[in-house]
Amino acid sequence: MKILQELNQPMLKSELLESNIPANPLSLFQTWMQDAIDARLYQPNAMALATSNAQGQPHVRMVLLKSFDVQGFVFYTHYHSQKGQDLSENPLTEVLFYWDTLERQIRIQGLISRLSPAISEQYFQTRSRDSQMGAVISPQSQVIPHREFLENAYHALEKSLEDRNAPRVQKPEHWGGYCLTPTQFEFWQGRQSRLHDRLRYQRTDHHTTDHHAWKIQRLAP
Repeated sequence: MKILQELNQPMLKSELLESNIPANPLSLFQTWMQDAIDARLYQPNAMALATSNAQGQPHVRMVLLKSFDVQGFVFYTHYHSQKGQDLSENPLTEVLFYWDTLERQIRIQGLISRLSPAISEQYFQTRSRDSQMGAVISPQSQVIPHREFLENAYHALEKSLEDRNAPRVQKPEHWGGYCLTPTQFEFWQGRQSRLHDRLRYQRTDHHTTDHHAWKIQRLAP
């Protein structure tokens, strides 16, 4: 078995203290996301999405956060994909952001719900034409015979659009957005001697967006 201990690196860049954090976790998330953007990290909005089906089988994959506000965290995908199937059976989920350059990670737990078709359509029309076409032709998570299956479907759709002189690609019914409504945040900041800072925000009132409806606790690293 190969030992990977030599890969450990000292973590000295920052600290996370109760005395200098906001009462609302969304404010801290926004600050950290901006820090990641300012640091020019590659796709700072990439997040690991963990789901499980009705039998409790977990699945995790990377998706892209597209927007966030007091209502929650939004991403888009194929409703018939593995994640879509899981979310239809079990709306409890968690996402993870990891920014190694900043020695930070954020975990967000909550409940998933679908966005309205109108909101999904509005976002779909902002995507590049190539991305729109990919969403139309890909049976995401399904077994396909070979790479050419996708390429042939792509070219067939491209020709169909040209023949019809279609000005835009229509959003398929099987594609749309989800919103994760948070019930818990955990902010992790790497520290020296592996004594990392971990602060957890837990929602105390699920019927309000009040800044004081969160309980803050420190967790052992």
